[in-house]
Amino acid sequence: MPDPATQPASPPPPSPFERFRHIVVEGPIGAGKTSLARRLVDTYGARAVLEDAAANPFLERFYREGRRHALPTQLFFLFQRIEQLRELAQRDLFSEAVVGDFLLEKDPLFARLTLDDDELRLYRTIYENLSPQAPRPDLVIYLQASPDTLVARVRRRGLPMESGITDAYLRELADAYSRFFHNYDDAPLLIVNTERLNPAESDEDFAMLVHRLLEMRGRRSFFNLGH
Repeated sequence: MPDPATQPASPPPPSPFERFRHIVVEGPIGAGKTSLARRLVDTYGARAVLEDAAANPFLERFYREGRRHALPTQLFFLFQRIEQLRELAQRDLFSEAVVGDFLLEKDPLFARLTLDDDELRLYRTIYENLSPQAPRPDLVIYLQASPDTLVARVRRRGLPMESGITDAYLRELADAYSRFFHNYDDAPLLIVNTERLNPAESDEDFAMLVHRLLEMRGRRSFFNLGH
């Protein structure tokens, strides 16, 4: 019997970047967006444009103390994302495949959840002046899961920075994401239910996801293993 260790690895699925040069993976905390984005980057040699949460000096304090640190937390992320996207806009998007794990248009979603009225007005003024600099992706993959599943995943991974996140905040965030993507139409959208799918870690699930991308027709499609 052949030694499995000597067998060649399965080839990756056909590249989705033949159709979509710039893909963004989105979803609430615990959905697995960064893990899937990294897998797409590693599998196909794409350029990564990933949020650096660890660089935000206000984030852990926000998770512990809430609104007291909400505005600096939000503005830091906004400026960080704008800088990453500004750099991306200056490159030739046709010369390389790009994968991101954040969509700038969803940034106000967090602001509406965390800022008071005066802070939100200030944030909106800054956002509206900066957001036109962001390039539009060719495809958005929205990873969704039930609030209970998201809460369980965040608790299971046990990151110290996330220890102060309340279950109520995670549930509010999941609901806000659902409302946002229900009306989203700025780019083609694939909605992936991750209750029974783990494309970031399962080779089979990843291959199914990529094939679903390649088969997409129209501007909105759904991928749900339960149906």
